[in-house]
Amino acid sequence: MNRLSTPAAATPFTTPWGTLDLTRYPEDPRERLRAWDAADEYLLRHLAGEAAGAEGGATDLTGRTVVVLGDRWGALTTALAAHAPVQISDSHLGRQATLANLARAGAAPGAARLLTTQDTPPERIDVLLVRVPKSLALLEDQLHRLAPAVHPGTVVIGTGMVTEIHTSTLRLFERILGPTRTSLAVRKARLVFCTPDPALDPGPNPWPHSYALPDDIGPAAGRTVVNHAGTFCAERLDIGTRFLLGHLPAAAPGDRVVDLGCGNGVVGTAAALAGPGAELVFLDESHQAVASAEATFRTNLGPDAPARFLTADALDTEAVPAGSVDLVLNNPPFHSHQATTDATAWRMFTGARRALRPGGELWVVGNRHLGYHVKLRRLFGNCQLVAGNPKFVILRAVKR
Repeated sequence: MNRLSTPAAATPFTTPWGTLDLTRYPEDPRERLRAWDAADEYLLRHLAGEAAGAEGGATDLTGRTVVVLGDRWGALTTALAAHAPVQISDSHLGRQATLANLARAGAAPGAARLLTTQDTPPERIDVLLVRVPKSLALLEDQLHRLAPAVHPGTVVIGTGMVTEIHTSTLRLFERILGPTRTSLAVRKARLVFCTPDPALDPGPNPWPHSYALPDDIGPAAGRTVVNHAGTFCAERLDIGTRFLLGHLPAAAPGDRVVDLGCGNGVVGTAAALAGPGAELVFLDESHQAVASAEATFRTNLGPDAPARFLTADALDTEAVPAGSVDLVLNNPPFHSHQATTDATAWRMFTGARRALRPGGELWVVGNRHLGYHVKLRRLFGNCQLVAGNPKFVILRAVKR
């Protein structure tokens, strides 16, 4: 693949198949975080037979079904584009980054098949490459989903930074696929090698999980929450969301309400229960989260209640038209994989302002120390403290 012009936010990634200029998504010339790391580099060098410990030489990928699970920004998929890989990702942002990076690398349209974690996986997998996710639950769910397609000859290799691979990670590979070992660490990255055992019975996939909400949180009290693997706080209600549920504004009939960064959809579901006749929009960049939100909403309000479920980035105009929303409810994340960043919150706030009608409101819950009131005042020209406790604040900004 030819190296094309490099955008301001791109970082060169040297692989055994050439140098790629890769970006995260959305592209930002101020971005300091790379779209690849030493774990991606180590795996590719191993596949090419260039890494220490690759005694068998290069891994033959010709004519084989190569599946890349959890590729964060498309580094692995782009480097292996000549082998028509199948990427399986939970992230809308990761998918968009992959498309941009493939195009920048000169890959032919359709060079890679991009699936979500909710899609049906390939029937046969010859090479399975796993970028170990932060969520062990997501890894467990996806290994269960992929196990029927793995055969005794499948090459299974995981990769991650040393801080991301734990004994519990290896146990999941061993319990679901087969015997597992790890490599030596190189530049704080490590590989995981798994030998599929066709006689292994991993049992049923335990995901999704369900639980009942507490009795003291307003309209959603005692209701059922459904969580697909990898969704934030899949086992219990997080304390920030619980605080927001105790102070939810009431939506009027006909109002369009957006649960932005919806996670399992409990906030939007509570808003629908509190405001019958409101139209709910659930939006998240995680396919697992959107599936969870839909399951939670439908379990509690039935199949005919008006709602939309969108996988998108921070209320971009393709997902929700400008000036079309009355109320946005938001509990923004402040991590991107292992990095702490307020970039996502800022995109959510700017997207909310664009989507709101004049007089529309954004309600935000966040850790007190994050100082979201400063950003909201800068963006909206106003910000009111609705409620606070020693850890959290609920803020209200109105579009003038």
